[in-house]
Amino acid sequence: MFTLLKNTNLYAPKALGKKDILIVGEKIVAIEDNLDAYINKNTNIWDAKGKTVTPGLIDQHIHVIGAGGKRSFSSMTPEVQLSELIACGTTTINSLLGTDGTVRDIRTLYGKVKALEQEGISTSMFCGYYGVDTPTITDSIQADMIFIDKVIGCKIAISDIRSSYPTATELLRKLNQIRNGGFIGGKKGILHVHLGDLDTKMDLLFELVQKHQFPIEHISPTHVGRTETLFNQAIEFAKLGGMIDITTAASQYIAPYKSVLYALEQGVSIENLTFSTDGHAGLTKFSDQGNAIGTKSALINKNLEETVLLVKKGNLPIEEAFKLVTSNPAKNLGLKYKGIIKVNNDADFCVFDNDLNLVDVFAKGKQMMKDGVVIVKGNFES
Repeated sequence: MFTLLKNTNLYAPKALGKKDILIVGEKIVAIEDNLDAYINKNTNIWDAKGKTVTPGLIDQHIHVIGAGGKRSFSSMTPEVQLSELIACGTTTINSLLGTDGTVRDIRTLYGKVKALEQEGISTSMFCGYYGVDTPTITDSIQADMIFIDKVIGCKIAISDIRSSYPTATELLRKLNQIRNGGFIGGKKGILHVHLGDLDTKMDLLFELVQKHQFPIEHISPTHVGRTETLFNQAIEFAKLGGMIDITTAASQYIAPYKSVLYALEQGVSIENLTFSTDGHAGLTKFSDQGNAIGTKSALINKNLEETVLLVKKGNLPIEEAFKLVTSNPAKNLGLKYKGIIKVNNDADFCVFDNDLNLVDVFAKGKQMMKDGVVIVKGNFES
């Protein structure tokens, strides 16, 4: 069965103009001005009617089995459901543990990312959590990288009172396992680094790159927009060639889209910036008087919202703004067939109307949202 998307206004994310896209199974097999030659009785024709089509969005930092627990067991956040992801155009996720590596189990995380894949989207994960004592599925980070299909890197925390205060040597030993395991497992391999608000900021990461000369592309700092001083240091990291990740649903001193605009003004390339939501992280809920009254989940639709704001309020071209949630995170994670609409890549698409409202979503060649309504839900969703 062929699926032919007709009359798309295509951003791959590069602006390509009016194009037809031919899908066979889960893959893109042709992109041309006109592909009517492939129309036959077995062709499913879907007319985009000139709507804007981008790659499906990638969320590289999301807690699909929930997180939180900062106010005892009842404050742990719930699992993410498939329909939540489709509703905001997310067709690829990379998930991880948070502060908690005890109640939240690494094998449970693996099971959830496998389940979401079976339900229709693309998934990967990191081993590790905040601590230096890395939870793994096998007996080591390197073995996870080699033998566990979904594991593409490892997470750790620095500059946070909840971290284990790792040394540069400890981080280098983890990076050694990640990189060597990636060589054998056919993965890029990255150390994904949670940044807190302590004065040490990203000092350890600069030590890894400048003193120990570790390749910067394997080091992935996140929550860089937590404070102004941290973000200014992150800008210098990006100028060295590093990829910096701006959290859209938590850990921010100004609106994330404004952080992007500021970074660009300071000379950072758009190619070195990504968005991620930290979706379903546990956030403190405050009363109107500023008192803590409970916990809420970080919203998973913020990547889409902030990207649209980059276009509408920041005046960035669509082809530049959408890099932060498509081609850039794909490059950061080493996802070979994601983030760009091109022949042989996976058929993941977001379709927008003239006002950049999301109206249709395709994941791995299957339509998941139609006319603004999610039509494919998870197994246990009503």
